[in-house]
Amino acid sequence: MDDHQLLRYSRHILLDEIGIEGQEALLRAHALVVGAGGLGSPVALYLGSAGLGRITLVDDDTVDLTNLQRQIAHTLDREGQPKVESARHGIHAINPQADVRALRARADAALLDEWVPQATVVIDCSDNYATRHAVNAACVRHRVPLVAGAAIRFDGQITVCDSRDAASPCYACIFPPDAAFEETRCATLGVFAPLVGVIGSMQAAEALKIAAGLPGGLQGRLMLFNALSSEWTTLTVPRDPLCPVCGTQHRETA
Repeated sequence: MDDHQLLRYSRHILLDEIGIEGQEALLRAHALVVGAGGLGSPVALYLGSAGLGRITLVDDDTVDLTNLQRQIAHTLDREGQPKVESARHGIHAINPQADVRALRARADAALLDEWVPQATVVIDCSDNYATRHAVNAACVRHRVPLVAGAAIRFDGQITVCDSRDAASPCYACIFPPDAAFEETRCATLGVFAPLVGVIGSMQAAEALKIAAGLPGGLQGRLMLFNALSSEWTTLTVPRDPLCPVCGTQHRETA
């Protein structure tokens, strides 16, 4: 690190758990952020400001007026721009040294198989079930840690899935891909603006801990937050040996 970086990241460096070695690990790390909306906004801004050296943003949407109630990486003058470009500008306004790649694309299997292996950590900030499972499957295939979050109405959730750990469940262990459910979108049901900030900030925290090699993550736990009652609930979730994505039988036949 140069003198400018030592000053910029001094409040991290003062933490015994991070120090110079941890901050240098952050500067070497690469985060793949899928989704640049409500969750992706605080994730992108905090990763960039905290000194995570390389950030790849994936989203195919554009900034809309209705986004500005909660998607803090975007501004009114960037309405109509691709969200990934808007978020890149937001990061660079805070930290011009951040290496940010903006991919305006859907996170399909081909894209994920190209970019997930390059990442130190993947942060899923998408807003639909299919993408979440595609991201999880790619992270399991390439053994890259995943920080998954979601938010709708007043309810949020976050977990960490790390397929490098034999005891860590993947996203499909917790939410089976073949389960029947009614998918909901914030465009239909709404979302409490600060909720995405709470969950997104926690996703950024988990990603930074992984990148810096810090212990104490959410592997094997699903945290649920009710913003209306201001209550957290933590569930312990074991790995499912019959999981169609990471289960023992699947791995033996893959």
